[in-house]
Amino acid sequence: MNIDWMNFTPWSALLGGILIGLSAGGLILFNGRIAGISGLLGGLLGPRGPAKAENLAFVLGLLAAPLVYWVVQMRPTIVIETGPLALVLAGLLVGFGSRLGSGCTSGHGVCGLARLSPRSLVATLTFMGAGFVTVFVLRHLWGG
Repeated sequence: MNIDWMNFTPWSALLGGILIGLSAGGLILFNGRIAGISGLLGGLLGPRGPAKAENLAFVLGLLAAPLVYWVVQMRPTIVIETGPLALVLAGLLVGFGSRLGSGCTSGHGVCGLARLSPRSLVATLTFMGAGFVTVFVLRHLWGG
């Protein structure tokens, strides 16, 4: 593995992590809700409820942030090295895993671990392990 030191951006990564922590912390402190993106997005697809406006605001903020960054910073070159079928399959598997694990990486990995939840620790270790194995198989065994 080679690290592209010319494009290594620790300060923007640190700032992004701080902003994620602040938004997740703010949601639980002020609203008593976990910032699990799959749950927030799922709440938008269900029947109308009191939290629907909050869910919509949070998801719109997630979508707006990269657009604001795109305007402020130099636009990166995006290269996708796989076909549309693999992307759709990957998205379906992530969605299935989120439902199976009763949460996603943000709910378990960010909020659950911060609350010292044993269930979230197991879920995070499981999805990280599955990701490691998938990358190893696709890049080293399958030859992709």
